[in-house]
Formats: sequence, C-alpha cells, structure tokens
Amino acid sequence: MNETDIEELGPIDYLVVEFPADRQPDGSALPLLRDLVERDIIRVLDLGFVRKQQDGSLVGLEISEVGLEGEVDITLFAEATSGLLDRNDLAEAGEALEPGASGAVVVYENRWAAPFAVALRRSGAQLVASGRIPTQSLLGALDALETAR
Repeated sequence: MNETDIEELGPIDYLVVEFPADRQPDGSALPLLRDLVERDIIRVLDLGFVRKQQDGSLVGLEISEVGLEGEVDITLFAEATSGLLDRNDLAEAGEALEPGASGAVVVYENRWAAPFAVALRRSGAQLVASGRIPTQSLLGALDALETAR
C-alpha cells in the first residue's frame, strides 16, 4: 500500500469464522465474498486460516489446505496478503476456536465507507469508538422483547 492508498482508505474490520471439527468448510460463502469485492463494497486485505488441534496447539493453513469442497475459485483469496495479518494475529484468533475446529480470519477494508471516512479525516475528525452487535445477541434481545410483550 502506498501513501495515496492509505489516505483514501476506508475503515478496516476483521472477522474470525469458526468451522466445526465435524464439518468441512464447503466454500459456499466464498462466491458471496467475491461478489462484495467485485462490486467494490469491500477489499479483502488478508485472509488466513488456522486449525486448533485437540491438544490446543495451533497450525497455520494455506487456503488450498482447508479442504474446500466443490469447484471454488480461490485465486482472489489466495493472493490476499497485505501483511497486516501476522502469525501473532492468527494465534490470537485461534484462541477463540474450539479444539478440533478450523477458522478463517478475514481482514477487509469497507470500501463503501471510504469517501465518508476520507471526508471526516480531512475535516480533522477521527473515529474514537467502533463496535459490532453479534447476530446472536440481536436475536436474543428480540426474543426477550417478544417474550416481554
């Protein structure tokens, strides 16, 4: 990334996705991720994979070693390496996994928000907090509201 890229950068997020030990990742989500990239909604900066062994040790994986089933074009994702995601990040992400599970770590730029972020930075504003409400928490809160009625 050069200096111009950094000045025009949108917010950066990451996801850690766990694949249970008893279910091999089938790659069905990759075409959806590819669609987001092709529509310039996001830019995948890094994509890494890790497996947590039964003894708790972690093993880094290449995308070709994940065991995706079917005909999945992994070219775009195999080349997603900005250098932001390192061995320590994968180890930290691996801590969230259950023993025997594998996981994917996706670091991505929110391209849709880049013009907004650039305008804020140019005006001297800065992001001071950010967060995400997990879907499970939202569903739980909605269920609690429905029960309370």
